[in-house]
Amino acid sequence: MKLPTVSAVKQASLPTNLMSWSSASKTAMALVTVSALVLTGCGSSKDFKPEVHKPSKLPTLTAPAQSLGLVWKDSIGGEDKVDPLRPQLDVLNGNVYAASHSGRVYAWDAAGKQLWQVKTKQDITSGVTAADGIVVFGTGKGAVVALDAQDGKVRWSRSTGASILSPALVSGGRVVALGNDGTVTATDTTSGQSVWTYDIPMPALSVRGTSAPVLFDDNTVIVAGASGRIYALDLATGVPKWERRVAVSAGTSEVQRLIDIDGDPLVSGRQLYVVSYQGQLTAMNIDNQQVNWIVDASSLKTPAEGLGNIYVSTAEGKILAIDEQTGKVAWTQDSLAYRGLSNPVVLGRYLVVGDQDGYLHLIEQTEGKIVGRVSTSGAVSTLRVVGDRLLVNSAKGNLSIWQAR
Repeated sequence: MKLPTVSAVKQASLPTNLMSWSSASKTAMALVTVSALVLTGCGSSKDFKPEVHKPSKLPTLTAPAQSLGLVWKDSIGGEDKVDPLRPQLDVLNGNVYAASHSGRVYAWDAAGKQLWQVKTKQDITSGVTAADGIVVFGTGKGAVVALDAQDGKVRWSRSTGASILSPALVSGGRVVALGNDGTVTATDTTSGQSVWTYDIPMPALSVRGTSAPVLFDDNTVIVAGASGRIYALDLATGVPKWERRVAVSAGTSEVQRLIDIDGDPLVSGRQLYVVSYQGQLTAMNIDNQQVNWIVDASSLKTPAEGLGNIYVSTAEGKILAIDEQTGKVAWTQDSLAYRGLSNPVVLGRYLVVGDQDGYLHLIEQTEGKIVGRVSTSGAVSTLRVVGDRLLVNSAKGNLSIWQAR
């Protein structure tokens, strides 16, 4: 079945933390088009002239403004030591785990007391995943490393041959990681031995970064590629179950045809939601791989779900709420345009999104009104909600834990 016809999506803007040339000044906080991104492949961005946008001013809040309560905070390194891609935090048995680009891995208890810190001498380029008694991370040299969650001692280390730029999936006795060359590897969680490998075709040119593998059911892992396709693999064996194109490109050049899926696929029941760069947000039935609806949207961030909507923060800094059943746009919030938005998350009754000035914006879910904000330290890289806690990681290496008031 062919995808429904969709209108072309114009070349969109991306944050400066993915630029191949030196960063714009902090005061400008500019965003640039994909022509200035770090690109993987044979192409080069040196001959392109980036389009610069000034970020919108902070919107005025109507009293009484809502806020979040800070639970605790800590620092894991300076701005020059942190990779801007996916410095994800994770939680296991109430403990919080994080890693710095300089090779240190940390553990805290729920109150913010540091339990341990280890220096791995690794160039850590992914966020951490904590599960099954281990803390897993990937490196720029293609290693997947597992530490003991109790004391930080190395359980095992395995070379995959390609940089790991997104968090691994740990489930069913497997550690599944996606390399930036399209290689999917599964490693035994106990022994560290290779179980299976699957190669995803890669385009000649792609944006630096990858999505993380996600679990659909107990024995199916879903992986998204840089060519706008998703793949369902058997978790135990790596045997492909199906594959499906979920994004179509528009344009005459390789740069204009970039349709990377760097945000994680969102699984909700039997439905899958995937958003691509310069492409679309696609809703698909996983059982029969039929597309339910498509909405034009350009994003490299993981979408969120709440109150019957799918939320997307676009490359231009808009926030879209799309009805998950019909695909109709419920509301659009554009007053944060070009502020380098993070992935959106749902925390209680709020939708929360961070920006490159270090603000967390609280958005009312039913109408999209911004009702509050709090300030963190440094450009917000990633947000994650575990239970009633919001985990925030910044490009300066500052992490903070918040909760709704």
